[in-house]
Amino acid sequence: MPSDHNVVRCDDCFERIRWAITANAKRQAINADSDDRGNLAAFTDGTGTLKVRVLTGDRPTLEHAEWRAMPHIATCTRPRPQTPRTSSRPGRRAAVRPGTWRWNR
Repeated sequence: MPSDHNVVRCDDCFERIRWAITANAKRQAINADSDDRGNLAAFTDGTGTLKVRVLTGDRPTLEHAEWRAMPHIATCTRPRPQTPRTSSRPGRRAAVRPGTWRWNR
């Protein structure tokens, strides 16, 4: 388990979280403390970056210095509501494909 120097508070529920990098190079908030119910394996790589991977059927157990973590979105008590993106012009497509360009003489 890493030290508490990279622990921050969730903006919504004020719980302790850590920011980790997934295999797809996306940021993911995980709970700061180890959790036996979690489906993530978290570890710190050689550069000090916290990385996570999902425990799958191919690799279901923890390896080397990994610890089991829970995604914070699964336990957040006050998650922000997901608002759908709206178009500036209702009933129309958001993007317009340009037509072929012609030289008019």
